[in-house]
Amino acid sequence: MSLDMYTGSGFIDMYAKWGFIKSARWIFNSLKNPNVVSWTSLIAGVAQFGNADEALMLFNCMRGANFKPDDYVVATVFGACSSDEEFYYLGKQLHGFLVKSGTESSIPVGNALITMYSKGGNVWEANSAFDSMPQRDIISWTSMITAYSQSGDVRRAREYFDKMPHRNIVSWTSMLGAYVQQGFWEEGLNFYVTMLRQGIKPDCVTFATSLSACADSVLLQLGKQIIGQAEKSGHSSDIAIANCYITLYSRSGLIHDAEIVFDSLHTKNLVYWNSMLSGYAQNGYPRRVIDLDEGMISAGCTPDGVSYLSVLMGCSHAGLVLQGRHYFDSMIKNHCISPAPEHYTCMVDLLGRAGLIEQAKDLVDTMPFEPNAAVWSALLSACRNCLNTELAEFAMRKLHKLDADDSGVYVLLSNAYMDSGKLEGVMNTRKMMRERGIAKIIGCSWIEVHSKTHVFSAEDTNHPQIEEILDMLERVISKMDDDSCCLDMESLVEPV
Repeated sequence: MSLDMYTGSGFIDMYAKWGFIKSARWIFNSLKNPNVVSWTSLIAGVAQFGNADEALMLFNCMRGANFKPDDYVVATVFGACSSDEEFYYLGKQLHGFLVKSGTESSIPVGNALITMYSKGGNVWEANSAFDSMPQRDIISWTSMITAYSQSGDVRRAREYFDKMPHRNIVSWTSMLGAYVQQGFWEEGLNFYVTMLRQGIKPDCVTFATSLSACADSVLLQLGKQIIGQAEKSGHSSDIAIANCYITLYSRSGLIHDAEIVFDSLHTKNLVYWNSMLSGYAQNGYPRRVIDLDEGMISAGCTPDGVSYLSVLMGCSHAGLVLQGRHYFDSMIKNHCISPAPEHYTCMVDLLGRAGLIEQAKDLVDTMPFEPNAAVWSALLSACRNCLNTELAEFAMRKLHKLDADDSGVYVLLSNAYMDSGKLEGVMNTRKMMRERGIAKIIGCSWIEVHSKTHVFSAEDTNHPQIEEILDMLERVISKMDDDSCCLDMESLVEPV
């Protein structure tokens, strides 16, 4: 078949965009003298469908054929390098070549460089690429917000947002996502309100991000308001938003409302099933977790590691040892899922709660990889239940080697000593905490009343209504019938 240059380039572009790379390559090879457009279309198509190594090989061939790659090709190659850690350093080499050759960084190339460096975890280089751009667009600024968000620096991300000459819904949502992903839920929701006041219309990603913040902070009333806004704007059927409904209701303890949303879905994908499984597990419905998992398989949806994590969590909280072992084995044998550290943590917790401490230790010893801090913490917790201070000390030594010096593990060890009547061990643990400057994290809780969150922490008397709260508490306690409600005051006092 003989094709002229323009027709052939058109076919290459069409096949490449549709993912028919072999056909695009066949057309390309049939051309006697491929031009820049032909090379560009093939490289872009190959890179778009994840073949980074082939895209880089074609790029080198293009240069070897004495064709000067244009900005679009260079940006595409940088994009291919950012998709795979193996090619990240090749992207850095190409960047160095462009700098040495005096090539000015255009907007597409600069944006691709920012993305490549931020995905590679090098926010300093991303910032350098941004500063070297003679001109920038909204994508440039938004890419820097994303770069600092991924590095955990929300303050710097906000600085770039505030400096933006123009903003769109993507930049607003990126900044909102930065707050939510780093756990600044209150700031994120205030930012969402600011966005609405400035007349910015949220899209499905904005709604999903805001609802995620409400779910994480259990702000039900505000979440319901955002749900209403999403429904009015026609986004309620979006997969991510519907999934956030289930998560919000589940974390707020409204499992029935979560079920209503789940049952109303005509088509249920793996994300929906996993959210409902997680909701049942978190709210203490182990039988429903197991039943839903069976229903999921019957409906033709194959569980993944997240699904089995919820199932194992449900079994652990209910003390269903036999069922937990069955599903752990089924995950490996029937679905070829390799257990992650989280699965082993659940199994250790399950065996420990059931008093099977030796079996829990055996499971840890047979793990195909080194146990992490969560696994050793679960074993340490099990030691307290079984009054096994020797194994608790062993688990603590392992945690020290992992530099897991959070206060929780010391509290577990101290309580294990106290429950075993070994007061010397309690004193030594407290001394160790003082020497290492480790303070127990003060527990806190919060409730939402009339869309306002009230936070309470241990021994905190700063709430503006503290006198009324204490008065009401005394009245409630005084009305308790000693015959029908006996408080175990010892259980209310934590040993550490």
